[in-house]
Amino acid sequence: MTTATLDRFRGHGPDAPLDLSSVSPTVAKSIVGRLADGTMPALAETLTKADNCAHPVRLAGASQTVDLRTGEIVGTFRSIDEPMGLLFKPCGNRREAVCRSCSRLYARDTFELISTGLNGGKGVPATVNANPLLFVTLTAPSFGPVHGVRDGNQPCYPRTRLAMCPHGRRLTCWAHHGSADPRVGAPLCRECYDIESAIVWQWHAPELWRRFTIALRRQLAVELGLRDRDLKHHARLEYAKVAEFQARGLVHFHALVRIDGPDGAGSPAPIGAATLEEAVRRAADTVRCTALPIDERDVERTLRFGAQTHVRIVRAGSVAGDEITAEQVAGYLAKYSTKSASADPLHPLPHLALFAESCRALSARALAGCPFGCDERTGSRRPRLCGDCAQNPYALLGRWASMLGFRGHFSTKSRRYSVTLGALRRARRRFQSLTSGAGNRAAPLDLRELEEQLMADDDEATLVIGSWTYDGSGWPRAGDKALADAAASRAREYAKWRAEQRHAPGHDNR
Repeated sequence: MTTATLDRFRGHGPDAPLDLSSVSPTVAKSIVGRLADGTMPALAETLTKADNCAHPVRLAGASQTVDLRTGEIVGTFRSIDEPMGLLFKPCGNRREAVCRSCSRLYARDTFELISTGLNGGKGVPATVNANPLLFVTLTAPSFGPVHGVRDGNQPCYPRTRLAMCPHGRRLTCWAHHGSADPRVGAPLCRECYDIESAIVWQWHAPELWRRFTIALRRQLAVELGLRDRDLKHHARLEYAKVAEFQARGLVHFHALVRIDGPDGAGSPAPIGAATLEEAVRRAADTVRCTALPIDERDVERTLRFGAQTHVRIVRAGSVAGDEITAEQVAGYLAKYSTKSASADPLHPLPHLALFAESCRALSARALAGCPFGCDERTGSRRPRLCGDCAQNPYALLGRWASMLGFRGHFSTKSRRYSVTLGALRRARRRFQSLTSGAGNRAAPLDLRELEEQLMADDDEATLVIGSWTYDGSGWPRAGDKALADAAASRAREYAKWRAEQRHAPGHDNR
């Protein structure tokens, strides 16, 4: 892409300032204060180093870099030498609603992780793109009617006007909700909605996924006429999965499921995509998990996934005939990985706030009667539980109330699906070190073996030894955060524009 093409982006140049039109007078005064006291250049440099993080961690201290082969100190870093006298480290939060900058980096890493398993590269053979690959969505069951956005401009919940619930409410809604409507996901009747079972299902959702992977491997063994323990000698199941919060507060699992030969990624698969699809559907239908009662007033529950299991064959189109590309799938999963339960975690929607409060109430019920008062401490971030209460399956439910009872990882993968997030982050650090060294030497960077250098899994040749003190979180002034948010928003606009340019007709992708 030429420089002339890049200049067409409207966010470049002095005539395109950051969007600060919505800041309050107090925030505007803070920004003007930076200009007045001459600290704006130091802030600008710090914002760049912190990647425009909305809530950076402030650290004070120093570190030394030691060459492990010679024991020589090859570098020293001190926070006092930084532009603002402290080290500002990005928070690393994956949720877009909390930090746009860090969530964007997390999404980019997730995209690379997923696309590597699709197309190869970074140590994964390119022949992996010939193996069967499915895009699978496992849903949560229904626990009662909720408001929703319907396809085809259909009403929310059209039923006869005579449909009444036992609590005297009409189970009907003829409104056409938009995605931003706060009623979307809320129950039509709160008393009819089985919120306790919904929370228990959410609490056990990671276990349901684990059992699904076991059931799928067993089903594949049946398809191949093998014993379960012999499957690894004929095929290997690999996957990458993300959890996405729905408007009603429950998670769906979206996963890429791939079947490889016995030699791992790139080896020919023993079955086709259609057979793998049938195995996925059967496994999803058979998975069950027994949930113990919360207390003596509760009942035992048998949990399962929802009736709607969506399966698409990525490289051959879905059974319905609509096409989905590998790049689209990677983009979907990367986007889902940064989604949170509410658009604004500080001001959740009423039905989600009720969901979180019910998590705390159920946790207190589970631990009620403890002579040591464990039920009173379940709301703390690190609750200390007695020996008996620690064995309770719902002991820590209150701690996960902010996640609406979901305690699993939002992004996971099987061991051999592709590269790891840790390897990608290590490669980024190495790249920064290589480019910095090339700049200091005024020599061009050798690109011929760059990927092999970045993705090498050998031990580092240096060791960083430091002593750091936590100084606090966030930016010192309100205007600093506003500038970080505006810069992160502009960076997202630029990334979106670049993606559109890559897909524009006639663009050279070399």
